[in-house]
Amino acid sequence: MRNFILRRVIFSLFTLLGATVIVFGLSRAVGDPRDLFAQEGGYGMSEETYELLGKRLNLDKPLPIQYLLWLGKVLQGDLGKSLLAQRDVSELIGDKIGNTLQLTLVSWVVATGIGVPLGVLSAVRRGSASDYIGRAFALFGQATPPFFIGIIAILIFAVQLGWLPAGGKGELKNFVLPVATLGLAASASYVRLTRSAMLEVLDSEFVKLARAKGVGSNVVIWKHALKNALIAPLTLSALIFVGFLTGTVIVETVFVWPGLGLLAVNAVAENDFPIMTGAVLVFALMYAVIIFISDLTYALVDPRIRYS
Repeated sequence: MRNFILRRVIFSLFTLLGATVIVFGLSRAVGDPRDLFAQEGGYGMSEETYELLGKRLNLDKPLPIQYLLWLGKVLQGDLGKSLLAQRDVSELIGDKIGNTLQLTLVSWVVATGIGVPLGVLSAVRRGSASDYIGRAFALFGQATPPFFIGIIAILIFAVQLGWLPAGGKGELKNFVLPVATLGLAASASYVRLTRSAMLEVLDSEFVKLARAKGVGSNVVIWKHALKNALIAPLTLSALIFVGFLTGTVIVETVFVWPGLGLLAVNAVAENDFPIMTGAVLVFALMYAVIIFISDLTYALVDPRIRYS
């Protein structure tokens, strides 16, 4: 188990290092960042200010040295300063990331709580009306883009019916539309994958033997069958959680949710490079952490994995 954890830690560190190289490379791929900062609506800087900014950003040094200096600051938690807000990027991200995590966690719990039981029910009652309903729900949920669901939900429930707010974050009801928008496609994915995994396990010999021995149906389904079908939903669960973290960019924009995704979108519109790179790095860090935790979870569920 120790070797398994060590391998996953090393893999995660290399993943994060690769992410820093890509983020820094893209930030320099468009040319001298000062040219973007000096556009209309930016600094409108003099030649002297232009040179001072170059020294501040280490643009007077070779590219590999620039990367190493930038990486050193990142490792110390210094993500730079926003060009427009003139605030530390780490402070701005700290103000917004909590809202993104709240939306992500609630959406993930709702999607898992709905999708997995529906997938189990669809598999257990294969060929019944509930099975067809579950499969239709899965097809519709995966075929409909989240931004379209969000816009239609605002039009119906906020504009026409006036039941729910169209955007913002304040009361509990502000969560309803964003969570439903994020959770629909995820629940549909859970239904399809859980149903397939359960059908395979339910047709296995050890389940037939348990039924032949007179083990209760609920015990067979929820203890024996579901436990052995968990690897696929667990994999999907980690991917969904990470997808929610990065996918909230769309939902936060549609519902004006004050999170990290909306901050990143505004930074792109304003060419605020420090915020853009900081947001991407935070997303990459959260991705690596979630995948690492999911790998450990696989090892706990299936002991064969930790020795592979």
